[in-house]
Amino acid sequence: MTPPSRIAIIGSVRHPIREPFAGGLEAHTWGLARALRERSHDVTVFAGPGCDPALDVQEIPVRWPRISAAARADVSMTADAWLEEHHAYLTLMLELSRTRQFDVVHNNCLHHLPIAMAPALPTPMVTTLHTPPTPWLESAIQTGPSAVTFVAVSEHTARAWRPSTAAQVIRNGVDLDLWPWGPGGGSAIWFGRLVPEKGADLAIRAAQAAGLALDLVGPIADRRYFVDHISPRLGPQVRYLGHLDRAALAERVGAASVTLVTPRWDEPYGLVVAESLACGTPVAAFDRGAVSEVLDRDCGVLVGADDVPALADAAERARSLSRAAARDQAVRHCSLARMIDDYESLYARLAGRDVA
Repeated sequence: MTPPSRIAIIGSVRHPIREPFAGGLEAHTWGLARALRERSHDVTVFAGPGCDPALDVQEIPVRWPRISAAARADVSMTADAWLEEHHAYLTLMLELSRTRQFDVVHNNCLHHLPIAMAPALPTPMVTTLHTPPTPWLESAIQTGPSAVTFVAVSEHTARAWRPSTAAQVIRNGVDLDLWPWGPGGGSAIWFGRLVPEKGADLAIRAAQAAGLALDLVGPIADRRYFVDHISPRLGPQVRYLGHLDRAALAERVGAASVTLVTPRWDEPYGLVVAESLACGTPVAAFDRGAVSEVLDRDCGVLVGADDVPALADAAERARSLSRAAARDQAVRHCSLARMIDDYESLYARLAGRDVA
């Protein structure tokens, strides 16, 4: 067993860590913190306001710093939200630099300051790379010898970051108890953030070409995209069910006959694939990013990027795949327990603690 550790988790200040989650990053932080506590680790989550009370978050104050009139008049003055987020993480990192309360700090946010300021911490830092490379993060990594151990959520993501840093792979995991086996047999489903890069409009076109009813679930993160490309296509065969909490979403996914996954970008991991498989629902998806690392031919059908006719055919084929095989794939490769095992081992190694 891994000895209990004192772990600080740096979460998002932009989106509350609570259901229904704004995205996979918030879901990951929530699941990570809960699972580590269940294994007797002492976990402190630092995040913005409005988080799940059960997480007992130590709130990072997100407030406008006092900026003088002269500074506000400067032509380089940045947007209020950007400066608030910068100030929040700057304050947190300065506080963490003055304490030896933790054995390890796990940075689970997308801001550059935790990486840039990691050398000032008296404890080791782990940073999970959830996205493709960004200019701000690459810049932070290149400030000098890295004091951070990087983890990528897939082989694909590790390769994408390789010019800047080497990262070991710890794939995301889902709590199989919270994403239970479902009976299937219902409509096709698409779930995720409603933004252009997730391609819900392509899922609609594929479902219509295949003659399948389709349910859409998720937050409307881009209102213009929804109004222009989703809303006009809604009707009896294409329904938008809103932004559901995890229990309600899992029930819908478990009742679906197939999940359509339609990224227009290279998915760093593809959490919706793992969640779907956990519910026993096969997947038809565009082969982009790390999706092929999660699926195999027994539980999903992959087609070329943006190929709507091929996806329509894939949806029909995926509906006939074994739901037992889908669940088995999730149990063997996509479980939260497996992910936590890997992080525990990493924390213990960085903290110089023996693992029995």
